[in-house]
Amino acid sequence: MRYIISITNALCGLIFTAGLAAAAPPTDQELADLYAEPSPFESVPRDQWIAESDNAYVIRDHKPQAPVHLLVIPKQRVPTLLQASPELLGEMLDLARKAAKQEGIARDGFRIVINTHPGGSQSVYHLHMHVLGGRQMTWPPG
Repeated sequence: MRYIISITNALCGLIFTAGLAAAAPPTDQELADLYAEPSPFESVPRDQWIAESDNAYVIRDHKPQAPVHLLVIPKQRVPTLLQASPELLGEMLDLARKAAKQEGIARDGFRIVINTHPGGSQSVYHLHMHVLGGRQMTWPPG
């Protein structure tokens, strides 16, 4: 794995950024290995669920990136967006909308993010939607 490091002279001083260089797409075996990793979402106690539907539930992210940071998670494990049915995705979006209203971020605005595969920064291979709000979201995201 290669790293790219760049230093840029900005108006207010130096900005240091580091990140992974673009890599080749993962092989089928690498994806199978990622999909086989244990999911922390399979052991979340029900008393931590703040909302649920027939096939999904909502929890608070334990490493919030915004004042309100929720995760919408299918009850049955689906590795990524790519394997999810349109019906499940629709149900998860509806649940995200309801949770945003419940948490008081619907009127001001919120963002929904689904990370997919290594290039999309997916770290848990159990589909989940991030619902972020309570602060101004910037663009482009990082």
